[in-house]
Amino acid sequence: MPSLLASARAIESVTLRPGPLSIEEVVAVARYGAPVTLAPEALEAVAATRERVEELAADPTPVYGISTGFGALARRHIPAESRAQLQRSLVRSHAAGSGPEVEREVIRALMLLRLSTLCTGRTGVRPVVAQTYAELLNSGITPIVHEYGSLGCSGDLAPLAHCALVLMGEGRARNAQGEEITVSEALAESGIAPLELREKEGLALINGTDGMLGQLCLALADLEALATASDVAVAMTVEGLLGTLSVFAADLQELRPHPGQAASAANVCAVAAGSPLLAAAAEEFSQSQVQDAYSVRCAPQVAGGFRDTLDHARAVARRELASAVDNPVVALDGRVTSNGNFHGAPVAYALDFLAIVVADLASISERRTDRFLDPARNRGLTAFLAGDPGVDSGHMIAQYTQAGIVSELKRLAAPASADSIPSSAMQEDHVSMGWAAARKLRRAVDGLTRVLAVEVLTAARAIEMREGEPAPGTSAAIRAVREGVRGAGEDRFLAPEMDYAVELVRSGALVEAVERAVGELG
Repeated sequence: MPSLLASARAIESVTLRPGPLSIEEVVAVARYGAPVTLAPEALEAVAATRERVEELAADPTPVYGISTGFGALARRHIPAESRAQLQRSLVRSHAAGSGPEVEREVIRALMLLRLSTLCTGRTGVRPVVAQTYAELLNSGITPIVHEYGSLGCSGDLAPLAHCALVLMGEGRARNAQGEEITVSEALAESGIAPLELREKEGLALINGTDGMLGQLCLALADLEALATASDVAVAMTVEGLLGTLSVFAADLQELRPHPGQAASAANVCAVAAGSPLLAAAAEEFSQSQVQDAYSVRCAPQVAGGFRDTLDHARAVARRELASAVDNPVVALDGRVTSNGNFHGAPVAYALDFLAIVVADLASISERRTDRFLDPARNRGLTAFLAGDPGVDSGHMIAQYTQAGIVSELKRLAAPASADSIPSSAMQEDHVSMGWAAARKLRRAVDGLTRVLAVEVLTAARAIEMREGEPAPGTSAAIRAVREGVRGAGEDRFLAPEMDYAVELVRSGALVEAVERAVGELG
């Protein structure tokens, strides 16, 4: 079955309907620039509910979001002549982000997801709003969004408001080449007319969990790939340490039937299968070693728990992708009603859960790497895998880098969703902090990638320092490493080699190389 990343790369365009997007479609648009189109049935649904909003706008009875203020100011009835200004003021005042710019793919993901919600017909905007949003997304114009500004409740307000501001012809943006240009110039070059917002539309553009959900979808695609890369690293380490594959046998995994554990163990066996190096060392292992350390022997249990957590987070993401998050919302019976579906708790919990298992998978990887560097535990290799220990330091400081990253990952594993700070004059007195959970998970994904890359680099060096032939799977992994990194020898500038290994893992090229040798991994 193709991975999420492979499936996303294969998607040429995405059609938005009233139904849900897939995770792959989110990644395709956000990361790979797939264009979007609006299905006729989506525009019909949008137009139908807009009629209901306009009926209520003409009614003298105040309706939240249509003829009232917002949040703690919801008790004020806004006269018809001031409602366009109300929507403009809402977007301008809520575009209050601060800090570094958020990555382009994150901004595109949150824009796509807001557009998808508009296309459900539950938000009450005019069709022109959805059409203009799609034009902006397809143009490659990227609103500038900042790190801070969302509490993960009442939607990712500031990030979405910065995007809505660009739709109005204001704010800041970058063109498709990444250059900052004036918004008016960017829209004119793309033939996009700035939006004049009407009742309900400003609120509909900023009230959703789209930022945290978009980052969850991107993380899921990356972490799925890293789960397989981790299994490749484990197989290389088993071989490099002259360990045993016996503990990964399928019948032993069936005694504890967690699906992720079985998948991980099967991958390790597939990658290291047929190793002459392990076969030659088997008798000595049974007599002198008996068992591998926990970091090797229990690798499928940890990686399996990681995989099963991904499955849970995928289920949360898919439910959220099938949601219409707005407040107020146009219900199926036509009533416009307040609700609490904008609260980001379900997504925030999944993001925090992933940060925990990312930290642990990196932690066990670092422990395996450290075993290679200690002559008391590396089963006959030199200290730090150095060419001339004492003169050379080998991979000593590569492990320091791993350790520093793992320590940071443990700090990032502290849940953001356990915190809440009241806002909006105590009207919004409990928030999810889901945006913060998403931001720290992105840093954690990068950290795990780097930790696994060092293990792969170290294991490849260790295997080559042994006498004997490695398995077909691990040989393929080593060849992929050697395309950009020289083998063992005297010390040299290590950082570029580590960077190469990081990109090898991040891009999926490592796993692809192994799969060409042993077949598709699970």
